[in-house]
Amino acid sequence: MGSQTDEIPLLEDGGLLEDENSGLYTRDGSVDIKGNPVLKSETGNWRACPFILGNECCERLAYYGIAANLVTYLTKKLHEGNVSAARNVTTWQGTCYITPLIGAVLADAYWGRYWTIATFSTIYFIGMCTLTLSASVPAFKPPECVGSVCPSASPAQYAIFFFGLYLIALGTGGIKPCVSSFGADQFDDTDPKERVKKGSFFNWFYFSINIGALISSSLIVWIQENAGWGLGFGIPAVFMGIAIASFFFGTPLYRFQKPGGSPLTRMCQVLVAAFHKWNLSVPDDSTLLYETPDKSSAIEGSRKLLHTDELRCLDKAAVVSDNELTTGDYSNAWRLCTVTQVEELKILIRMFPIWATGIVFSAVYAQMSTMFVEQGMVMDTAVGSFKIPAASLSTFDTISVIVWVPVYDKILVPIARRFTGIERGFSELQRMGIGLFLSMLCMSAAAIVEIRRLQLARDLGLVDEAVSVPLSIFWQIPQYFILGAAEIFTFIGQLEFFYDQSPDAMRSLCSALSLLTTALGNYLSSFILTVVTSITTRGGKPGWIPNNLNGGHLDYFFWLLAALSFFNLVIYVFCAKMYKSKKAS
Repeated sequence: MGSQTDEIPLLEDGGLLEDENSGLYTRDGSVDIKGNPVLKSETGNWRACPFILGNECCERLAYYGIAANLVTYLTKKLHEGNVSAARNVTTWQGTCYITPLIGAVLADAYWGRYWTIATFSTIYFIGMCTLTLSASVPAFKPPECVGSVCPSASPAQYAIFFFGLYLIALGTGGIKPCVSSFGADQFDDTDPKERVKKGSFFNWFYFSINIGALISSSLIVWIQENAGWGLGFGIPAVFMGIAIASFFFGTPLYRFQKPGGSPLTRMCQVLVAAFHKWNLSVPDDSTLLYETPDKSSAIEGSRKLLHTDELRCLDKAAVVSDNELTTGDYSNAWRLCTVTQVEELKILIRMFPIWATGIVFSAVYAQMSTMFVEQGMVMDTAVGSFKIPAASLSTFDTISVIVWVPVYDKILVPIARRFTGIERGFSELQRMGIGLFLSMLCMSAAAIVEIRRLQLARDLGLVDEAVSVPLSIFWQIPQYFILGAAEIFTFIGQLEFFYDQSPDAMRSLCSALSLLTTALGNYLSSFILTVVTSITTRGGKPGWIPNNLNGGHLDYFFWLLAALSFFNLVIYVFCAKMYKSKKAS
C-alpha cells in the first residue's frame, strides 16, 4: 500500500509536466527530420515558409516559362497547325495535373512529403535540361521556314522534345500535391492561432505562384521570341535548380508528418470488409462499431474521425461479428475496419460532387494558354515600334492575382467576417462558388472581344487573309483580369477545401484530387476542341477554329464555354448546399 501511495504524487507531477510541455511541442503529430517531437518556438510557422514559398515561386517560374508560350513554339518552331498545337498543349498540361496522383500516393503511403518533393524535383530538373537541349542543338529541331514552306519535325526531333516535356510533367506532378500540403503542415492544427495563419498561408502560396508566373509570361516569353528559345528554356532550367536549393536550405526548420500507409489500400479494405459483412445489420448505436480504444487513431499521423450517419452501407466494415467477439481477434483489416478508416472513404465520396464541378472551371482556365493566345496572335500587338508577344497578355491574369491576394487577405476577409462570422471571411464552398460565377463572365468577355474583332475583319475585307486585325490586343485585358479574380476564389478555395476537409493521412492524395480537376479540365478542353472541329468542318466548311481565325467563329466557342460554366454553377450550388463537413476528434 505504501508504494502505491508514493506513486500517486509522481504520476500527478508527471501529468503536470506533460501539460506544461504540451504548450512547447506541437500536438498534431509532427516531428523533425530525425523523427523527434518538435518545439513550436524553433520550427514551422512562418519561419519555415519563406523556403517553401521561394521554392514554389522558382518552380512555377520554370513551369510557366515552358507552358506560357508552348503553343507558340509548337506553331512557329515545330510548325504545327493551330488545332494540333492547342491539343498538344492542353494534353500536356492535363498530364501535368494527373501525375500528382503518383506523387500523392508515394508521399502519403511511403516517403512522406519532404522526400517526395526532393525526388521528383530532380526528375523535373532533368526534363528542363533535356528541353533546353532540344531547342538549342540544331540537329534536335527542324529547319526554319523558307517562305511559306515549313519543314516538319522528324520523329527523332519530336521524340527528344516530348521526352523532355513529359519528364517535366512527371516531375511537376510529383511535387504539386506535396508542396502546398507540406507548407500547411508547418502550422499546428491544434493551435487556434496557427490555424488562422494556415488560412493566410494558402493565399500567399498562390501569390508566390503568380510572382513566378509574372516573370515567365513577361520577361521569359520576350526572351524566347527575341533572344532565342534555347536561352528562353535555359533560364527556367536554372530557376528550377534554385528552387531545389531553396527547399533544402529550410530543412532544419521544417515540421514533418509521418506517412500513414497506403490510402488506396485502406479504401479497398473498407470495401472488401463491407462486402464480406453485407448480411450483417449496422447497430443503431454507433459506439458499438469498431474503433481503437487509444486516444490516437490506428492510422499513423491521423486523428480519429467521428461517425456520420450517411452511407451506412460502408459502416458494415466496422461491425464486429460474433466470431470476432468470440475469438477477440480484431487484427484482420480486410475483415474489420475502424470507424476512422470507414469515415476516410465517406469523406472522399462526399467530396466527389464538389470536386467534379471544378473540371469545367479548369477547361475555362485552359483557354488562357491556348485560345486566348491564338486570339491575341491575330490582333494588333504593336505598341509604337515594340511588338508584344500574344502570350505575354497572360501577365494581366497574373497581375490580377497579385493584386487580388493582398486585397482579399487584408480587406475582403475582415469585411466578410463581420457579416458571415466565419474566421476566414468566406467558407471554402462560398469562395469556390464566387470563382465559378466569375469564370462565366470571363468567357463572355472573350466572346464579346472576338465578335468585335471578326466584325472589323469583315469590314476591312480580311476574312480570307490570315493576317492580324487592327484591334489592339489590350482589349483582351478584361478577360485575363476577370480570370485572375476567378482563380483567387476558386483555386485557393480548392487548396483550402481539399486540405481542411481531407482525412489527416490523405492530405497529399486529396490535394492531388484537386489538381486532377485541372487535368480533366484540360482533357475536356481538348475533347471539346476535337468535337467542335469535327462537327463544324463538315461539308468542307472552315469551321469555328480554322488556321485563319478571321474566317472562323472563335466567339461561338467562347459562348459555348460560357454556357457550360453557367450550368456547372447551378449544379455546384446544389451540391454545396448538400455537403456536410468533416468531424474530427
